[in-house]
Amino acid sequence: MNYKECYEWGKEKLEDAGVKDAKLDARLLLESVCHTTTGDLLAHGDADVSKEQEAAYADRLLRRARHIPLQHITGVQEFMGLEFLVNGKVLIPRQDTEILVEEVMRHLTDQSRILDVCTGSGCILFSLLHYSNGCTGVGVDLSPDALAVAEQNRDRLGVEGVELIQSDLFEAVEGKFDFIISNPPYIASGQIKELMEEVRLHEPVMALDGGEDGLVFYRKILEKGPAYLKRGGGMFLEIGYDQGEAVRELMERAGFCEVEVEQDYAGLDRVIHGFWYG
Repeated sequence: MNYKECYEWGKEKLEDAGVKDAKLDARLLLESVCHTTTGDLLAHGDADVSKEQEAAYADRLLRRARHIPLQHITGVQEFMGLEFLVNGKVLIPRQDTEILVEEVMRHLTDQSRILDVCTGSGCILFSLLHYSNGCTGVGVDLSPDALAVAEQNRDRLGVEGVELIQSDLFEAVEGKFDFIISNPPYIASGQIKELMEEVRLHEPVMALDGGEDGLVFYRKILEKGPAYLKRGGGMFLEIGYDQGEAVRELMERAGFCEVEVEQDYAGLDRVIHGFWYG
């Protein structure tokens, strides 16, 4: 088969399997096998695909047809213009989470010290350090498997000034920080079963489940977090689309000032932040 024929065949396979975004995923999987780019489908659609590449493509299509996430098949996900390694031990970085990074960057100053709670792949913290000057950070996660992925990303991206610690939230954290950031688990336990198969079956439940009302980790972070913030330090949290007012109330009750909720590109609540002057 030539390149275009392979793509058409792959697209049909994924459509038949009920895969959302079958066209996009078929193209991206073919590109990952043939080491090509988006333009090759139009510019070089008649190029031959080797038997070895066809076999590798067929294998990846089969896995995607079983609703294994695309990123777990290719092993990478782009976030903030950087490529992060991912697997089933960490949440796949999402574009919505870039809103959190962008909001922190609006307030970030050189030499800031940042604590990333529930760091996962490290995508939030490493992006902030990559695009800032002289900032340092600590990333904590309860999962040693997640930290192993974060360590790979740190080394692969050449991020300096960062320490990764296994910790149940603040348990093993020392010192004070200019910013505390987190994308904690915030899906209500009863809603986990309603998530897409790709998420429900293939991403770590411990990184999704926010307890009965989805707010368990916000309560814990806002209870303990102020002790680790410098005066005037900022707390920046990703939230669910319907959690803005609830988390705002928790932040204000905890003593945070200038609390604001920011929306994502769809106009839904996505990030909340406030400052500590206690």
